[in-house]
Amino acid sequence: MTDDVKRFFHNILKRVTGLNCIIITDRDGVPLMKIGDDKSAGMIMKPTFHTTFTMATEQSNKLGLGRNRNIISIYTGYQVVQMNKLPLLVTFIGNETCNIGHILALDQQIELVLDDVKVAVTET
Repeated sequence: MTDDVKRFFHNILKRVTGLNCIIITDRDGVPLMKIGDDKSAGMIMKPTFHTTFTMATEQSNKLGLGRNRNIISIYTGYQVVQMNKLPLLVTFIGNETCNIGHILALDQQIELVLDDVKVAVTET
């Protein structure tokens, strides 16, 4: 990954209150980049968690509601926002006070930053 992409996500980690970790994976759950404290993530760090998002997205498409863009999960002690940027998945892990709206507002910026990464992943 380029230094610009890493720098962009490091800045997001600093700007969003309560955000602990950002993980970028391919659609199979293979981690491409981890930024922040991934020790707090527990089960979320396992590839099966990320592939479940892909399956849930595919199933939601069958409902006829259009393409699923995000899944937000709230657990005891932390929140998870997963963004569908196929062929990539971007996962944000924050504490219970993390500002999810701030993360979602960054959607278009994240899309632009990941364009080159998507091409690289698609070509390999």
